[in-house]
Amino acid sequence: MIKKLLRKNSRFLLYGVVLTGALFIAACGNSPQPPASAPAQPPTPAAVQPKPVQKQVSSAVSLAAPPVNTFDFSTKKDPFKPFVVVKAVPKNGQESSKHSSRNSLPIHSFAVSEFKLIGIITGGRDERAMVTDPAGKGYVLKVGMLIGRNNGRVVSITSGGVDVVEQFRDDNGRVRKETIKLTLPRKQ
Repeated sequence: MIKKLLRKNSRFLLYGVVLTGALFIAACGNSPQPPASAPAQPPTPAAVQPKPVQKQVSSAVSLAAPPVNTFDFSTKKDPFKPFVVVKAVPKNGQESSKHSSRNSLPIHSFAVSEFKLIGIITGGRDERAMVTDPAGKGYVLKVGMLIGRNNGRVVSITSGGVDVVEQFRDDNGRVRKETIKLTLPRKQ
């Protein structure tokens, strides 16, 4: 019967043992206070105070902190300005502003005969050709694009070359058309 009680109450017995041990440890941890009747001795004056050995000096060079947020963008290009600046031309017998805006592109600053044809792509939906200007910059042409100083229009692109038609007024005031054919250079 005692065994049954011990089994049922083993939890309570374990808690009791742990609690008793904790109280015992807490009571032993207190050290006794010195008696209050002991006379306090006055502090003895220090005969010699030790002198500091040396003032601490750092051998590291202190650098001035860099200024905060001092970016200089004066030499950078403004990304929001247009690449090509179009200037309005007064209509005093000169070209209309429609033609002058087209002439502001680099492809319109050379004569059509100065361009060199370097490649042709045919057989797809739309034919394309690549030409280079005298400065060596390349351009891809499609049918209908304008090229050259006199607003030559690309009429056709074939495996034989590129046909460009320029319209201009002659001395008599008649509109004349001139066809310029750009061909691939021959292999040597």
